[in-house]
Amino acid sequence: MAFADNLKQLPKVSHLSALQLFDGAGNIVATIENKPGQAGSLAVYNHLAQLYGAITGEAAKKGLELYAEHAADAQAHPGKHPNIDRLVTLVTEGGQLRVKQIFSTGME
Repeated sequence: MAFADNLKQLPKVSHLSALQLFDGAGNIVATIENKPGQAGSLAVYNHLAQLYGAITGEAAKKGLELYAEHAADAQAHPGKHPNIDRLVTLVTEGGQLRVKQIFSTGME
């Protein structure tokens, strides 16, 4: 299935303004915002966190499946898709990322 089709199957994220990703030492390694160009990644990462409790190697493999054609493009062009690159690194090097949801206030 294509990425756009996969997104339609994921839980909605309109209640989120962002996700923060933390490494094992508690450092923020990334923030994925609910804005054009990142909203799809927000939905993927949020779904993975709900399923797995964190972004683990196993979760990252599932995430790469969800990214579909974009995962192949990311592997062909490292750096073009940093949210996918992060999942590839978790699959190849291990580790996990803790996810913190930042909820929308409705005042934005």
